[in-house]
Amino acid sequence: MKNKVLIGNGQGFWGDSILGPIRLLREGPLDYLTLDYLAEVTMSIMQKLRQRDPNAGYATDFVTLIDRVLPELLEKGTRVIANAGGVNPHACKDALLEVCRKHGATGVKIAVVDGDDILSDLDRMIDGGEEFNNLDTGAPIGDVRSRITSANVYLGAFPIAEALAGGAQIVVTGRGTDPGLVLGPLIHEFNWGPEDWHKLAAGTVAGHIVECGAQCSGGNFTDWRTIPNLSMVGYPVLEVEPSGDFCVTKHEGTGGLVSVETVTHQLAYEMGNPESYLTPDVIADFTSFRLKADGENRVLVQDTRGLPPTDTFKVSMSYSDGWKSVGQLTISGPDALAKARLCAKIVWDRLAYDGCEYSEEQRLEEYVGAGECHAGLPGGTSDSPSEVVLRLGVKGPDRAKVARFGPELVPLVTSGPPGVTGFAGGRPKAQEIIGYWPALMSKHLIQPTVTVVES
Repeated sequence: MKNKVLIGNGQGFWGDSILGPIRLLREGPLDYLTLDYLAEVTMSIMQKLRQRDPNAGYATDFVTLIDRVLPELLEKGTRVIANAGGVNPHACKDALLEVCRKHGATGVKIAVVDGDDILSDLDRMIDGGEEFNNLDTGAPIGDVRSRITSANVYLGAFPIAEALAGGAQIVVTGRGTDPGLVLGPLIHEFNWGPEDWHKLAAGTVAGHIVECGAQCSGGNFTDWRTIPNLSMVGYPVLEVEPSGDFCVTKHEGTGGLVSVETVTHQLAYEMGNPESYLTPDVIADFTSFRLKADGENRVLVQDTRGLPPTDTFKVSMSYSDGWKSVGQLTISGPDALAKARLCAKIVWDRLAYDGCEYSEEQRLEEYVGAGECHAGLPGGTSDSPSEVVLRLGVKGPDRAKVARFGPELVPLVTSGPPGVTGFAGGRPKAQEIIGYWPALMSKHLIQPTVTVVES
């Protein structure tokens, strides 16, 4: 057993900087590199991609990254855990095997953790008594069943540990908890068991702190003026001990800042009840541990406490919830705000003339630059800005009615008030709205599987 494990998280979401993981590998030592690509709506998007192409449905950026860094990974022995598999982790695995062939890398073990996708089993489970009521509203699943496009269980960290025990250099998962990407290697390295609740809670807290990448090392920080060199912000590194105590830090010489304050900012992110942070593996008490500075860019986290997990998994489901169309124009010059308000009126009037009226709940009307983003804050409102970005949009169940909105924006350039410019990106089109449906289900119905292959 190691006396310390180094884990860096280089991806906070699908779209985060590709330089994060590359620099984590190059700028200092690392045992494990974790990468978090998935958000709730991402699963539905991936499901649609897979319906069009059976080889799609995963985060292609991950394959691009591995193609770029595979020689360094193998040279340094750094192991990778990523939830990039989305709704098609085996297709992701096949793409990674192709990357290995391209580089002439043989003997690389790649593991797939799946079993989270229950879309095809949903009706059978409902017939068997699972209710899948909306976790937020209590509404019955029947309200949206015919429109559900994805359904994925948040798996825990023990299957990841199993994959690592099988020798995997790269572990690809589907939907799981974000902190589980970090907890999995800790379970593997330190032989933590299902009843080591305090240690599992500590690993969960560690994973939560780094799950958004640089958001705990200076990114998105309230006191942003105090953060040095955000251009080269250091992505976070965890130094974890077998006891569960750990230090949050970053590689030496990188930008950003790791302090009690930056770590606390991230701890409060998506936390819910701080005394009962629920995961499939443990209930973590976010009020139990102590934070203290442990030198420059080092924060020590000690004495985390945990409780046994619940007997349910959380399920993330997405469903079709109508259509939307949004576009924007820039209005500049004297009386920009008044001209922007007139532009909005013109659009709604012309649509009404053509039989397309939208209720107040179905319309979006924003004046960016005139106190729209933080209305009511001191100094945040201006009645006479010299330029305004007008954002208009509509939504509703009728795709044709929503689509009718887009053609009315461009004509304002020549048939509206003066100063209307900045139309870009083409005519707004009707886009599907994806609704989110969280639910719970019995754990005994889910059997995660681990598959290890070799290049």
